[in-house]
Amino acid sequence: MGHRVNAVMDSAIEQQKIVGAELLVFQHGKQIIRRTAGHFDREANVPMIENAIYRLASVTKPIIAATALAMVDKGLLKLDDAVRDYLPYFTPRLPDGSEAVITIHHLLTHTSGLGYDYSADPLISGGVGPTDNNFEENFTRVAKLPLNFAPGTAWLYSVAIDVLGAVLAKIHGGTLDETAKTYVTGPLGMADTGFFVSDLTRLAKPYADGAPPHQMRDPEPVMNAEGNTTVFSPKRIFSAKAFQSGGGGMAGTSSDMATFFETMRKGGGDVVSEALVRRAFTNQTGGLLGPDAGRSFGYFGSIIEDTSRTEQPGGRGAANWGGVYGHSWLVDHAKELTIVSMTNTALEGCTGVYPKDLIRAVYDDLT
Repeated sequence: MGHRVNAVMDSAIEQQKIVGAELLVFQHGKQIIRRTAGHFDREANVPMIENAIYRLASVTKPIIAATALAMVDKGLLKLDDAVRDYLPYFTPRLPDGSEAVITIHHLLTHTSGLGYDYSADPLISGGVGPTDNNFEENFTRVAKLPLNFAPGTAWLYSVAIDVLGAVLAKIHGGTLDETAKTYVTGPLGMADTGFFVSDLTRLAKPYADGAPPHQMRDPEPVMNAEGNTTVFSPKRIFSAKAFQSGGGGMAGTSSDMATFFETMRKGGGDVVSEALVRRAFTNQTGGLLGPDAGRSFGYFGSIIEDTSRTEQPGGRGAANWGGVYGHSWLVDHAKELTIVSMTNTALEGCTGVYPKDLIRAVYDDLT
């Protein structure tokens, strides 16, 4: 088992597309593949270790989404609640100046009208860049800029889950880390996952795309194939001032993430009700296009609707997403399959050829 997987991982390392990688695959509730490749620290010639700790970037999002759903189950908020009722400072408007009502559902599905491009105000931060802003400082600034569209009328990947994190922390009455630990990471025993680094000796050194990839500085701008730039701040995880980003601020391990996704795949365990987990893994955007023509969006990630119209590999109905520090995940209920791919190389490990080839290889090896 794993012949094609091994070939993809080894090739990515040999071609210096990826510095180090880790893969965990579960099927029918059992671990069927666990493999590391490449370097944990290339400069010190340290091979990749099992259960390294990675800056998760957007792999944070499904954890915070599950935290919200767990709180919905407990009657602490509703999916159709207006965000402004919890965050009085967050009242963004449409381009014509008219009021817009953003709900929790809009945040979870990225149909709120928010985006990630806030270059009009350089002090606004997303989840992975440097900042000293707290929630109110950051999102008061976001609220002063017009929405991209009326909530519920389109899909655009955004800082929505960062705003959701601010809502959840406000309701819980503590930090977002404490909130997630109360409802999700604590009950699931995800001791290495949160807005902290549990063991510095296992914190993977981050690398940025290049020929070969180079060790990240701080800040580190990385441009994608479309010419858009993401600014990374590897030190942010240690900042006492930066708001805890529900959209990208956690660190964690492949084992913790496999525990999380397997629990959700099996119905939510004692963390989230089966009914809400079912919604999370199905189309919640209706007829709106998601990331591309072949995918919609649930509450945890995108949903493959038409395998012939998307470049994202996986079975119809499979949920998947990733994190720009270099990660990708997929949950396929039909095959009872969970894939967690972690790397230390941005952006290739998330949006490059590597994760697509790796997922295809897993499916090929299964057959």
